Amino acid sequence: MSKLLLYLTLFIFSVLPSVAQEKKKSAITIIIPVSAHVRIGFGAEKLKQALIKVGYQTTITQGTKATGNQQIVIGLWSDNTVKQLASSYALTTSKDTIKEGFTIQKELQKPLLIAGTDPSGALYGCLELASQITETGKLPEQISLTDKPEMVLRGTCVGVQKPTYLPGRDVYEYPYTPETFPWLYDKALWIRYLDMMVENRYNSLYLWNGHPFASLVRLKDYPYAVEVDDATFKKNEDMFRFLTEEADKRGIWVIQMFYNIIVSKPFAEHHHIKTQDRNRPIIPLIADYTRKSIAAFVEKYPNVGLLIALGEAMEGVGQDDVDWFTKTIIPGVKDGLKALGKTTEPPIVLRAHDTDAPRVMKAALPLYKNLYTEAKFNGEALTTYTPRGKWAELHRTLSNIGTVQIENVHILANLEPFRYGSADFIQKSVQAMHSVYGANGLHLYPQASYWDWPYTADKTSPRLLQLDRDWIWYKTWARYAWRSGRNRPDEINYWGNQLAEKYGLPLDKGKDVLEAYEQTGEISPKLLRRYGITDGNRQTLTLGMLMTQLINPWRYGLLTLLYESEAPEGEMIIDYAEKDWKNEKHIGETPVRVADEVVEHGKKAVEAIDKAASAVTKDKDEFARLKNDVYCQNAMANFYAQKARAALSILRYKYSNDVRDLDKALPLLESSVNHYTDLVKLTKDSYLYANSMQTKQRKIPMRGVDATYITWEEMLPVYQRELTRFKHAIDSLKSTTTAVAKAPVLLKPATVTIQSPQVETYSIGKGQRMFTDTLAIISGFAPELKNLKGLKLAKANMQSERTSLTFTATEPVKLLIGFFNEKNPAYLPTPELETDASANDYGQSEIKISNAILVDGLPPVNIHAYSFKAGKHTLNLGKGACLLVGFMNGNQEVPIFDAGLAGNKKNIDWLFE
Repeated sequence: MSKLLLYLTLFIFSVLPSVAQEKKKSAITIIIPVSAHVRIGFGAEKLKQALIKVGYQTTITQGTKATGNQQIVIGLWSDNTVKQLASSYALTTSKDTIKEGFTIQKELQKPLLIAGTDPSGALYGCLELASQITETGKLPEQISLTDKPEMVLRGTCVGVQKPTYLPGRDVYEYPYTPETFPWLYDKALWIRYLDMMVENRYNSLYLWNGHPFASLVRLKDYPYAVEVDDATFKKNEDMFRFLTEEADKRGIWVIQMFYNIIVSKPFAEHHHIKTQDRNRPIIPLIADYTRKSIAAFVEKYPNVGLLIALGEAMEGVGQDDVDWFTKTIIPGVKDGLKALGKTTEPPIVLRAHDTDAPRVMKAALPLYKNLYTEAKFNGEALTTYTPRGKWAELHRTLSNIGTVQIENVHILANLEPFRYGSADFIQKSVQAMHSVYGANGLHLYPQASYWDWPYTADKTSPRLLQLDRDWIWYKTWARYAWRSGRNRPDEINYWGNQLAEKYGLPLDKGKDVLEAYEQTGEISPKLLRRYGITDGNRQTLTLGMLMTQLINPWRYGLLTLLYESEAPEGEMIIDYAEKDWKNEKHIGETPVRVADEVVEHGKKAVEAIDKAASAVTKDKDEFARLKNDVYCQNAMANFYAQKARAALSILRYKYSNDVRDLDKALPLLESSVNHYTDLVKLTKDSYLYANSMQTKQRKIPMRGVDATYITWEEMLPVYQRELTRFKHAIDSLKSTTTAVAKAPVLLKPATVTIQSPQVETYSIGKGQRMFTDTLAIISGFAPELKNLKGLKLAKANMQSERTSLTFTATEPVKLLIGFFNEKNPAYLPTPELETDASANDYGQSEIKISNAILVDGLPPVNIHAYSFKAGKHTLNLGKGACLLVGFMNGNQEVPIFDAGLAGNKKNIDWLFE
């Protein structure tokens, strides 16, 4: 018994200091101004909650004089109470007027001061102090801290859009309704999301939708334009007011995005027009409707900003962009202000996508001052933190206009659906936004599943929320948007601690998890920038790539910007193979180097995550999903590495004609398929899909229509067929002693009735003129085209006006259009999904026959096919010369090949098709 008494005595004495410490915690009074801004009140309440949680009795009062040690004064530098306390600290009103800055000051026996340069600064000061109290368990006795953000705008976005089209609608057309977007009306979810934002010091929320106005405002002149019923309209009003008020409390500016030129479905049906048609001219009816929609929105929601995607659904770069912005959008905003009797301009963000933003801004700034610009950081992917070339120059030009340039981390098509949390890559990216681009704002997309908000692609029940799963994504970008130049060793400790806390790990194991994130964080960026076709979301990198896409990327509409600007200097697979054959020196980042590096990244990531696995004590299910993601990315890295190595051997055969080069490629391709099989096993029960955009816009590796080819399991047979076909091709080459020339597959002409314009026809053949107003003639053509009848128009008219063709077909037909292979305003731009969401509406985005026609004095011509059902059609093309090569039978497939008329090397796609 005496030993027990001794142990009890020792225990009591051991806890006495902590008990005494708790007793020492006296009541705290938080003092805010009498007419405090809502953000100061919100911040004070958050601070109060933190104090109560660690044992302080806390109250909030207004206008009380600060006198004691147990008081906290919160306000602006201009507030009298703040001035008085600042004076006692020998602090003068801050000369630093940077928005959202704050100072926290406390000395012994004096009140604690939180002074902000504006209400948001005071709010952030409260949150900073609350964070320190939560971490240490007490109010600091002494503190001297001043902080401010580097980036003016730090925002996230939510897409009010869907993975697939709504019935009877086109891309981007999603009215705000509870049936389509039940989460939009979930106030508790919005509060959680807004709390995440303010915790991470985000100050802007972008809502993306094609045409939101018809869900939010009524127009006197166009009452039939509203897309929702009365009950839904009232819900939308309520939700928008709720969202903007709650966001304002947290210092968050809501920005409504919309595309141009889109009109509501009932408006379009009333006037017998399309909801969107990129190539139609601006007409007074649509301009008036759009202007009045914007005016009504500004009048109703004057504190909401606007983000305009000027070039998306109207013809790209040109005077139309300038006119639409300066004669429709800005006047609409001014009309709304006039109706309110206000002059304070709400902010307008001009998206620099598919428009000449510097030209538009030059015309707009004399008319409207509160303008911002925004452009994609790495296209619709994350590829590099060393941007360069033309894209970097555009961003610098925008940054030098005199307004704030915002960097949009957009879509992330190469990352989804796997988790991403490389603090190193993200920190360097934000640093590049400043140092390379000269930008000062961040607009962050969800890390994955943008089109499927608020859910992730994980196969769980209930489904995971992006808000929860991708916490590290939001936290990392926000941390570096606030301050990018943080010390790297300290950051390793910081994130190691964050991950240790998340999974109940010791610090060293938390750092192992970070290592896994950072190793996998290099894999997808390197793969896309060295092997990819595009930086756009028409490619789903994690589903892999066809061999023909690796060895003949031009056929698939290669976006050279990906290699010229969104990657370090280096070589594509096709460049490397040619240089290797010619024994030329290789430059920069090569396909072989990347193959080696991604395999090493995958290996190190697996080793790191395995080190941490046995020590996990919290959130074990999520850790298991993270670990599986690491294994998935390792399998993907090996799949690509082996396939790229195989591609190089296959391309060598293109030059050598030595079948032994194909023999060398075979085991590499077999290994690649084996790694993909592993990826299928890892994803089959863990993911619903690889890509959240499941529409006809998605093209690579396979065309995604009606949510097809969205899983790895669907893709595996495609890669297995490639392998089987390749083996058969090798056997055929070895067993055939003499090459037999294949006869061309002649395309069958179709008869249509052309209503407008009046056109002449011509036979496809050497010496034929293709335009009515030039002497240019065909000097070479693919024989497959010889039976077709081309349509002859005036080249000058095609360059000065949009080409429109109205015709009637009694059976399905294809119209073959030849695009000159040169980027030049004189030529009609090639269908490109990176800039035009309608670029595959007729199945026209892929080149069918490359280098199919040669015209004296003009660039080589590539053939694209536009498909039409039987019936009457009007095809609107943009401005620029092209060849209307003729109509053919719609049921006949157009062979895909390179005619080689421009001196290209032989085509070897047949090895896999």
